[in-house]
Amino acid sequence: QVQLMESGGGKVQPGGSLSLSCVYDETIFTPYRLAWYRQTPGNQREFVADIMSDGPRNYANFVKGRFTVSRDRAKSTLYLQMNGLKPEDTATYYCNGVCVDAQGKRATYWGQGTQVTVSY
Repeated sequence: QVQLMESGGGKVQPGGSLSLSCVYDETIFTPYRLAWYRQTPGNQREFVADIMSDGPRNYANFVKGRFTVSRDRAKSTLYLQMNGLKPEDTATYYCNGVCVDAQGKRATYWGQGTQVTVSY
């Protein structure tokens, strides 16, 4: 069963930094896209950043220049380095992975989420 496990959330003051990690088992899951999304209560989950298997990265406008998405294939881990955090970055952050399954269909998987709180 495909599992994505996030870690690294917590509370930080405005202007601070946090690094999120998402570990997966590449022996059973070979994603062509890995991404971070976030969600606040009462709102839809929103895209934060992604990285494709061949390298291109994309960012939501509200995190450009502050967040960096990366991937360590050897460790089967996705990262999100968050700098210059703002109170509006407070949310539950989710790891997302997309692959082609054994039937040739697109399959999407989510982690359980990790809470990030930015406040004094």
